[in-house]
Amino acid sequence: MAAAHRRPHRLLALIATIFGLGLVPAAAQPSTAAQAKDLVRAELVAEAKALVPGATASLGIRMVMKPGWHVYWRNPGDSGLPPEMAWRVPEGFAAGPFRWPVPERIPVQHLMNYGYEGETVLLLPMTVPGTLGSGGEATLGGTLSYLVCEEICIPGSAELSLTLPVAAAGSTAEPDPARADLFAAARAALPVEAAAPVRFAREGERIILTYAAAGLKPEAVSAAAFFPYAETALDNAASQELRVDASGLHLSLKSGDGAADLTTIPGVLTFTENGTRRAFAIGEATAPGAPAAGGAAASGAEEALTLWSAIGLALLGGLVLNLMPCVFPVLSIKVLSLVKQAGQSPNRIRVHGLAYTAGVLASFLALAGTLIALKAGGATIGWGFQLQSPLVVAGLAYGILAMGLSLSGVVHVGGGISGLGDGLTRRGGYQGSFFTGVLATLVATPCTAPFMGAAVGFALTQGPLVGLSVFASLGLGLALPFLALTLYPGAVRLLPRPGAWMDTLKGALAFPLYATVAWLIWVLAQQVGPNGLLAALVGLVLVGLAAWTWERARFAGRVGGLVGRAVAVAALAGTVGLAVLSDRDRASGMRGAVAEGVEPFTQARLDTLRETGRTVFVDMTAAWCITCQVNERTVLDRQSVQTAFKAGNVAYLKGDWTNQNPEITRLLERHGRSGVPLYLVYRDRGEAQVLPQILTEGIVLDAIAAGPKT
Repeated sequence: MAAAHRRPHRLLALIATIFGLGLVPAAAQPSTAAQAKDLVRAELVAEAKALVPGATASLGIRMVMKPGWHVYWRNPGDSGLPPEMAWRVPEGFAAGPFRWPVPERIPVQHLMNYGYEGETVLLLPMTVPGTLGSGGEATLGGTLSYLVCEEICIPGSAELSLTLPVAAAGSTAEPDPARADLFAAARAALPVEAAAPVRFAREGERIILTYAAAGLKPEAVSAAAFFPYAETALDNAASQELRVDASGLHLSLKSGDGAADLTTIPGVLTFTENGTRRAFAIGEATAPGAPAAGGAAASGAEEALTLWSAIGLALLGGLVLNLMPCVFPVLSIKVLSLVKQAGQSPNRIRVHGLAYTAGVLASFLALAGTLIALKAGGATIGWGFQLQSPLVVAGLAYGILAMGLSLSGVVHVGGGISGLGDGLTRRGGYQGSFFTGVLATLVATPCTAPFMGAAVGFALTQGPLVGLSVFASLGLGLALPFLALTLYPGAVRLLPRPGAWMDTLKGALAFPLYATVAWLIWVLAQQVGPNGLLAALVGLVLVGLAAWTWERARFAGRVGGLVGRAVAVAALAGTVGLAVLSDRDRASGMRGAVAEGVEPFTQARLDTLRETGRTVFVDMTAAWCITCQVNERTVLDRQSVQTAFKAGNVAYLKGDWTNQNPEITRLLERHGRSGVPLYLVYRDRGEAQVLPQILTEGIVLDAIAAGPKT
């Protein structure tokens, strides 16, 4: 678990390579919940003794941590998860968002986290329906989920409940004197509106925050810190350098990937003046109305799903994945495999189908187990997480290029290629079918098929056994068409017999693989800088060199063969080093704002737009998500859609999940999703309308048609 506490993108390549071996049991250990309860005592408290119909009750979630342990703020910093509450309240009640106390900077090794030690109270408003009859009682409660950390992190949850009497309508609720000091201290811990103007300016890689309060004395001011609401706005672990002069307080901050708009960076500024800590909210109201991580109830889609309905949706989603463009290159390998097997015995063909299915299921379960384990340890990641690592993307490009070169005859591995496995062993080719299933899983993860998003989102909110069951159903759906074909020998016999013509077919089927390599390099170009892209391209050349020298070594005699194989191995080793160099040259900045009228997504910007009542279209995408790219080019980039956005004054926020972005992950999870695409429409300060994963022009235009036109 200790490793999971760190930012996960450095670990993703290794984890995706070994498919989470040894990590899955960690997600299933039942003792972690009991450990967390020993470390955090949580209770739901109310400021008043009773509820008043039609009024707003002030509630709080009090959390007391064991010394040395901490929980997290709304932006946890370099790692962690903020507390969240899934409410269960009577009809008509509505819980507002948490009001977050000012956090502390909590260094953990080379990371910087934002959170609370000792004790904290998360205040929130609870709207009481006016139709509630007086004289009775109402029970409020729900499940509080949190992550508590020291050097290790333990996920925990607590069932909280509070029963209060209902007073007469129009009366004034009597404060509970036993809670007066607790609520007074909780309100004192909240940031207030800044007492002087705040400005931001960029100086190279640094951002200068200026709090223009004249009269501050340098000797009286110390311990200044800025806590951004956006998780990618700053390099959290970098030093924050304080300077005070006649014009005010100046804090030098290191820019992060999400600091695109310097008009303001919403957050909290704190400093100590003459021994008194001051805290100012910047760029956002002190009691934000939009649902930040914390007070939201579970999404309707998530509540409606059961285990069996999620399994059914996952099976349908897996079936549809076979029609998605992500899987087309693997289909070429499977077609060639079936043609080769056309003359074999029915039993042998069935075993090939079962081996392929086993490869798909094993890969889905391993990736899902890794994802569940990392999320249990505090990582903010989702489905397709391995493609957020340039190391994994480069490795896939190298491997698929090698397969394409083999199909093209540049290198001869085994007795012929019916799939990836013949390059691993000659024995029967069953391993070939198994590893073809592994490859199908890897290249299918960038696509999100209909039915799949809700099922995967449900799986990741349940226990490990339920989650793995849903992912197994998804894998079975992907494998089912090929499995059914091999289990019905009559269908295979309709295919032409193997012959010399297969060499031509084999060469032709290499080109979908080369197209996949081109796509992966394009994805990599969105993730790394110019030096990283050059390293990856040189790696492709070395893969070609390795294939060519290995083939030449087969006919070069003993000494020549040893030299050729040594060169091939050295070239392959070089590709590994170049992939690592590519991963280290990660691109900075955000890709979201690449078109006129498109803004990069941040939660703070979404909150601000919703407060104004403006219609907002949110597009969660990634370069490696083919479904996203197709929707963008065939629907969202259409002139009619762009014109409708302008005519309706619709704000277009684009969240780029190509690289790790915890804010996007949180929004996905809030709507019961684990991966992109996700399309949301907000209107008139209301909750989001979730659009289908496959868009049409009519769907988008209908969704924004009800928005205000100002």
